[in-house]
Amino acid sequence: MNFYPVLRPLLFSLDPETAHHVTLKLLKLAEQTGLSALNRARSTDQPISVMGLNFMNPLGLAAGLDKNGDYIDALAALGFGFIEIGTVTPRPQPGNPKPRLFRLPEHQAIINRMGFNNFGIDHLLQQVQNRRYRGILGINIGKNADTPLENATEDYLIGLRKSYLPASYVTINISSPNTKNLRQLQQGDEIKHLLDALKQEQLKLQSQHGKYTPIAVKIAPDLTDDEIRHIAELLVEFGIDGVIATNTTIARDKVQGHIHANEAGGLSGAPVKDSSTRVVKGLAAELNGKLPIIAAGGILGASDAREKIEAGASLVQVYSGLIYKGPAMIEEILKNLSGN
Repeated sequence: MNFYPVLRPLLFSLDPETAHHVTLKLLKLAEQTGLSALNRARSTDQPISVMGLNFMNPLGLAAGLDKNGDYIDALAALGFGFIEIGTVTPRPQPGNPKPRLFRLPEHQAIINRMGFNNFGIDHLLQQVQNRRYRGILGINIGKNADTPLENATEDYLIGLRKSYLPASYVTINISSPNTKNLRQLQQGDEIKHLLDALKQEQLKLQSQHGKYTPIAVKIAPDLTDDEIRHIAELLVEFGIDGVIATNTTIARDKVQGHIHANEAGGLSGAPVKDSSTRVVKGLAAELNGKLPIIAAGGILGASDAREKIEAGASLVQVYSGLIYKGPAMIEEILKNLSGN
């Protein structure tokens, strides 16, 4: 039973950030009372092995919806093959000033400049420890806003060390446009230094704990072809396990004229679809199967997810599409991917 068409007008009448919290609380209530079963996708059993992990199905929830890991069980109950939580930073931080979240319904899009607002990694890890969900769980890590860029690697190492054991995989977020200069970490010596340090730490932790936790790097949709090629080469060189393409875009060409078009922040939803797919295709051509691609960006239905898979992705993630389409989209996508 699909309740979302009734709920959406009510949620969209609220401030976007308020609606975000209300929606998560409603999902938690539904999961606790057993109502989630009415909305759960029924085509969830499509096992696939990626990064050495066994996923129940290829459709996941992207980071950003559950920044603190407070709603893992509620979100997993919808039928996702994997859940990614965060972005989380070593220390708690409030994020950017409000308002910082804007809907563009005419474009099925969202602009956010949240700024990694979160309660810190220790809070998130407590929530992870208390979860009942035992499927694939990614933890997305970032740097604190007040950590100088030259010290960013240490923040990522803290995140990797703390999340290494409880996470199924760890995502390195170096592509959010909402932390000053963060995207510089995708370039030149910065990315080489970061990837080298993370790989060395991963191998050290593997030896220490007897467990290998894959690392994925999340990149932007605004990269040039040369930048995509360079990043692909470095991901292979340093033995990174996966790449997530992509984060939000700073481009506004697809939403020109909208009242919120000039708001600072990252644009997600339908307008980022083409640029995200371009990056997936570019990565696939360069990587030639050497490491898997997880596609995110502009997936609002089955055809969008199929497009990402055909472009070279092994897995797909949704976020903004869930806001606009609701949980019924999960079953639509999974049915299409299974060929049913």
